[in-house]
Amino acid sequence: MENINKGIKKVKVGISHGDFNGIGYEVVLKTFQDARMFDFCTPILYGSSKLASFYKKTIPEINYNFNTIRSANQAIDNRLNIINIYHEEAKVDMGESTKLAGELSFEALEAVTQDLGHGIDVMVTAPINKDNIQSEDFQFPGHTEYLASKFGKNKELMVLASQSMRVAVATGHIPLKDVPEAITKELLLDKLATFEKSLNIDFGVRKARIAVLGLNAHAGDNGLLGKEEQDIIIPAIEEAKEKGILAFGPFPADGFFGSNDFTKFDGILAMYHDQGLIPFKALSFEDGVNFTSGLSIVRTSPDHGTGYNITGKNQADPSSFRASVLMAVDIFNKRNQWEELSKNPLKFSKKDNGKDESMDDVKPDEEYKTVD
Repeated sequence: MENINKGIKKVKVGISHGDFNGIGYEVVLKTFQDARMFDFCTPILYGSSKLASFYKKTIPEINYNFNTIRSANQAIDNRLNIINIYHEEAKVDMGESTKLAGELSFEALEAVTQDLGHGIDVMVTAPINKDNIQSEDFQFPGHTEYLASKFGKNKELMVLASQSMRVAVATGHIPLKDVPEAITKELLLDKLATFEKSLNIDFGVRKARIAVLGLNAHAGDNGLLGKEEQDIIIPAIEEAKEKGILAFGPFPADGFFGSNDFTKFDGILAMYHDQGLIPFKALSFEDGVNFTSGLSIVRTSPDHGTGYNITGKNQADPSSFRASVLMAVDIFNKRNQWEELSKNPLKFSKKDNGKDESMDDVKPDEEYKTVD
């Protein structure tokens, strides 16, 4: 594990514990069993030291102690710090959805959100149950929409990122039947602009090339299977190019991922949730990270859910959570570097990312067409 934070002040990472009846505590504890993680950050878990101790007993290899603190400013390096957002005994029903688990997942999320910029630098969220967290105070389909309401409504963009690809979704947690109506040229232009900016600033990709997927099968087959590509998506791509965004497509989603030609692009904009997340998780589940782009704060999370079926069995893989912590730290540092470069543009390096400037040779109608 290369020290990407060498020479830079350690980033304070606020972690919300999520649904405590799921695998959140297990992946957090396993992540910081690797002492090298403390080279990158100072972690602060918002949850319960009693719950952490309970789950520690289910993982024989965990051999370190926690540091219980009252505020993020008291956090110490080289230790997993815990802020208790609940001081009573919490009944653990491993693998079950309970009202208390939902309430405490929201309280942890609220506490981390309030401390962003006031003791912590970035947020990493452990998985929640989107049903039991619902209340008068939380009426959102997920973390993304909640954070957008706090830090930039209508600016958010869900991005799934790994070592091999970055996939964003134009429409997020909405019913599939509502997707066609939600997709407009204006929406796609906004999402492409947000995505390009994020690829540039958050991921350090200059002149990012973005592939845009079609909505319909075979990207509509020239209008035979749907008109959205011709009426909305293609005009959006053309206008994006006029604005200097290197957008290409629309590509039929099935052949695009099956052909491995997704590797030619720095980012992929899918039209709806499952169109982007199913192939992403099939190809990058182990190291995948969910990043909420377009906000003033940095938030990441693992690309998996609560894992009720394996809770307490010491079977949860911490790879995605570990990657989420490292990505949050890396993006935070890149944003700071971008600010410095903006203040002193003479330091800016005009290197591109080693790819050919032109993508005109990519022909979506031919190269990605498949036969059902």
